[in-house]
Amino acid sequence: MPEIQLGVHTIRSHGVTVARFHMHDWLILLLLIVIEIVLNVIEPFHRFVGEDMLTDLRYPLQDNTIPFWAVPLIAIVLPFAVICVYYFIRNDVYDLHHAILGLLFSVLITGVITDAIKDAVGRPRPDFFWRCFPDGIGVFHNVTRNVLCTGAKDVVKEGHKSFPSGHTSWSFAGLGFLALYLSGKIKVFDQRGHVAKLCIVILPLLVAALVGVSRVDDYWHHWQDVFGGAIIGLTVATFCYLQFFPPPYHPDGWGPHAYFQMLADSRNDVENSAGMNHLSVMPTELESVYVDREETSMEISRSSNTRDTTRMLENR
Repeated sequence: MPEIQLGVHTIRSHGVTVARFHMHDWLILLLLIVIEIVLNVIEPFHRFVGEDMLTDLRYPLQDNTIPFWAVPLIAIVLPFAVICVYYFIRNDVYDLHHAILGLLFSVLITGVITDAIKDAVGRPRPDFFWRCFPDGIGVFHNVTRNVLCTGAKDVVKEGHKSFPSGHTSWSFAGLGFLALYLSGKIKVFDQRGHVAKLCIVILPLLVAALVGVSRVDDYWHHWQDVFGGAIIGLTVATFCYLQFFPPPYHPDGWGPHAYFQMLADSRNDVENSAGMNHLSVMPTELESVYVDREETSMEISRSSNTRDTTRMLENR
């Protein structure tokens, strides 16, 4: 397992560097926001709705239990707050940056996919009759018996966006990402059998599921819409999480890929520097060894000559 360095990489010391390195990712996020706005402005496909098809579309038109403005709070602000709390505990800007980036990608990609399918499918909501005919009097084409709506244009337009559920897909995208994030941080899959950890991870998914249930209870969606939205949100959240973090069951699942890559690069730089220093010392060492060998050879030669001269004098 790579060495853990707490409090070394903060927003102040490395924040700008990390953000600049991922500048293109932030630009793509801006592009996704523009696409999401366009998909909400354009007119969805107006599916044929015959007179005999309105039987299952006469549920009462009522307000949302969870209003539209609350969805970003649930899907983005809540996970963002948890991520920030973890940053203040560990002071790792790599984890903070990549968690926020992954969360935003998860929600925005899910939003684009959801709204694109909404506009293409144009499925009527369960309360479509009262959107189309606020006075309760149906008006139909003489030949095709297709509905000729008399309600407000914006209300009717929203009535053609049943599949999939945007509330549900956004909630599962944001809270699903949070569940994966928490499972890696608290090491849910460490094979030690701590069920309490599992309950912590399931809690965000339960909140997302209750959001989906509220859409059926409010008669804004069919159950298939909610199921499809949950699948889209969870799938995108999983892909986005794995783009920035190892799987939660991995031994290094507590940190982002970029953090471990940074540690590996730093370690390689240190090893390369040490290697260069070692190589720079080697010639000096070889020279000293060579000089020592020359001095030793000279001393042996002198000793040998002295002995030979002594023997010659003795023979005389």
